[in-house]
Amino acid sequence: MMGDAANILLYGYGNPGRGDDGLGPALAAAIEEMAMPGIDVDANYQLTVEDAAEMGRYAAVVFADAATEGPAPFWFSRIDDSGIGRLGWTSHSVSPVQVVALARDLFGSKVAAYALGVRGYAFGELDEGLSAPAKDNLGQAVAFARRALAERRFEHYAREFGHPAAGLATSGPTWKA
Repeated sequence: MMGDAANILLYGYGNPGRGDDGLGPALAAAIEEMAMPGIDVDANYQLTVEDAAEMGRYAAVVFADAATEGPAPFWFSRIDDSGIGRLGWTSHSVSPVQVVALARDLFGSKVAAYALGVRGYAFGELDEGLSAPAKDNLGQAVAFARRALAERRFEHYAREFGHPAAGLATSGPTWKA
């Protein structure tokens, strides 16, 4: 990670050894191969509290993860940590909203943060590799991420591709690569 305040961080997380749970790191690897100017890429098995220290170094952060539910091929929503007071957390399970809230509370970060959920289907089994439908979804999510990162129109895309559970009505993405 470089951490230039004008840069965007794409952070893919998930376990590639658990089937479709590896969608986040796979998306991060695909974007990293593109070597897009102004885009830093990181990936890990899970988010940690230490990640909060990095968030304030960026103009925006996009967290990419496998989605166990929601529309296919992907959804894209703004992470809203307003209204979240003191957070309970453990070092074994930290969500993007918790990382953003910690960055705000501990480091005064005002970074804009977004979640990109790539729909997966096969989770839990020890299996390196993605299911065929998850690979299709990944291809469309990579094309979307490349465009969204280049254009930096995240609010627009959050309205267009938002997850219904995030309070953004959608009948599902119609993105075509």
